[in-house]
This record gives sequence, C-alpha cells and structure tokens, in this order.
Amino acid sequence: MINQSCFRYYGQKINAVLCGYFLLISVHVYGQKAYLASESFDPSPRNEDRVRLAFYNVENLFDYFDDSLTIDEQFLPRGDHYWTKARYTEKQNKLAKTILAMGGWDAPELIGFCEVENRYVLESLTQFTQLKSLGYEIIHIDSRDARGIDVAAIYRPDKLKLLNYEYYQLNFPFDTASRTRDILHTVMELPNKDTLHFFVNHWPSKFGGEFETQPKRMFAAQFVRAKADSLLKLNPNAHIVITGDFNDEPEEESMLNGLSVNTDINALKPTDLYNLMYELRFVAGTHSFENKWGILDQFVVSGNLLLKQSRTRVRDRTAQIFDMDFLIMEGATGARRPFRTYQGPKYIGGYSDHLPIILDLILAY
Repeated sequence: MINQSCFRYYGQKINAVLCGYFLLISVHVYGQKAYLASESFDPSPRNEDRVRLAFYNVENLFDYFDDSLTIDEQFLPRGDHYWTKARYTEKQNKLAKTILAMGGWDAPELIGFCEVENRYVLESLTQFTQLKSLGYEIIHIDSRDARGIDVAAIYRPDKLKLLNYEYYQLNFPFDTASRTRDILHTVMELPNKDTLHFFVNHWPSKFGGEFETQPKRMFAAQFVRAKADSLLKLNPNAHIVITGDFNDEPEEESMLNGLSVNTDINALKPTDLYNLMYELRFVAGTHSFENKWGILDQFVVSGNLLLKQSRTRVRDRTAQIFDMDFLIMEGATGARRPFRTYQGPKYIGGYSDHLPIILDLILAY
C-alpha cells in the first residue's frame, strides 16, 4: 500500500516544503522492534525532548574541479565518469531531499557523513540547496586519504552546542605507507545540558582482499575502543555514539572483538558498548553487493544510553535504516538495491549506494 505524505517544515529557520511519497514495503521485524523506517518512521516534531542523529555514506560526493593533490580524475567533466556541474548539482539536491525526509517535521540535529571530498561540497549542500534555511554548521578537515574523501558532520546550532572536535589519524604500524580516512570525534552539549561524544568513522575497505585488509579494520576498531575507554574512565556514565561505514558486518571480528561490544542488550553495564545494528544482521541492510544486503553502516552506543534511568537515552533502544522507496531501485533481475549515483562507470542518477541510518535520543531534564 502506498502511503503518500507531504511534510511541511516550520521552525525558527525553516521555510522549505518537502513533499514526497513513501512506499510501505513488506519487511521483517526482529521481535517487537521496527528497524526499517518504512515500517514505523516517526515524522513528528521533536521539540526539546528529542534529538535525531543520522549517518550517511553519500557515495563519492566530489566536486567537479581538479585537485592536484588527490586522485579525483574520475570525477571531472572530462573524467571517466563525466562528472559535470549539472550532475553534481542534481546529486546535492537529492541529498538535501533525503536529509529533509530523514527529519520528518524537524530536520536532523546531527548528521555524520563519509565519502565527502572537501569542505566545499558540504558548503554547497548546506548553503545552495533546500537545507539553507536550517543554518547547519560544518565540521570538516581534509584527511590523508589518497582519493581525498573524508568523514565530516553537520549540526544545527539552534539545538546543539559544539564544545569541541578532534580528528584522529590512523597510523598502521604494520603498513606505515598506508593513508586512510581520519576518525572524527565531536563533543556536543545537548538541550538538556548532557554531553554527547559522537564518533564518525569510515574504516578501510576490503578492496585488495578481505583477509589482507582485516588487520586495518581491527586496528581502527581497537583505536576507537581505546578512545571510548578513556572517556568512560573519566565518566562511567559518558554518552557515546560511534557511527560510520565500518566496512565490516555487525558479526565480524572488528565489530565484535575489536570494539569489544556486549551482544546482550539485557545485561548491559553503563561502561559497555552495544551495537544497535547487531539484531538486524539477518533481517535488513544498508548496502547491497552482488544482490546481497549487508549492514556496513552502524550505530554503536555506550550502555548508559540504553538504561531507563539515564537522563539521555536511545529511544526504544534501537536505530532505524532509512529505507524509503525513493532511495531504492529494482534491478533487471527484480532484486532491490540502493538507488545509487553510478553503477560501475554508468551514470544512473540516484542518491547513494548506501542507505542512511537514524536514531533518536530521548532527553529528560
């Protein structure tokens, strides 16, 4: 059944109108929780008692100018992908549409990104699309990645106060020549005055072989776990959200043992880490490879965020994959997959090869 909806955004700085339709697809639900936004998306205003966090791998968000310091030749007007200003602008508008839709009546307060080339593409996204009226601020620095793609974040200063941010370089002792994306650690003050630590990751891919590249993802996982442990040592009730494209599934070694997560949500201590995507691993996906869905994009949170007595906690103790129909296409074989920008070298004009993920924090005062 098609559920058509038109969301009108009001607020201090919102004057954009987003109209779209959402296709309610047949989904699997783990227990009583709905993990797919198409199953039970909540578009209601969040006011001061909720904050929506999101992560989105935006699939090669390059500008169309040549950067002599990075390998960006494919994404130029005369490059292999014929990446023109028109295609760039179309993609930016589609990403803005997705971000507005993720928020419902109230745009997301904090969004992590990966696969952005530079600050310019984020300025284009926040200043020259429907997002302009929202006043998003940008957190970004260039990483050492050979292709020039970075992790970044945008946030709404009307809802969140930026206290600090830091980028961590990953230096592999077993491969000192390797250059990969940095890890972003932002520190935000929430409306209820609690502090949120938000980590954005894009770990090394499996290109070159899963076995050969696994030590790099394990190293990244252990690095992030050490950062979380340092925070939890100072404050056992620290609010920590670790998100990103980890290039490993929830049940793989880097996620289970590298991050050292507790897989039993009913036996958590405040200092534990828990992967909100772990229960989804057999029923949903954020990315499709060879017609097989997987979950590379994940939220890992500190145990304190899942305890009922916490002033700040994850709503329903779950996250959602934002799988609305305009983000999904059907291939020639009938298989569904994300509606991406390129299929190999062929331009198909979609959004991204990954689906976004969202979670809400409930705030008490």
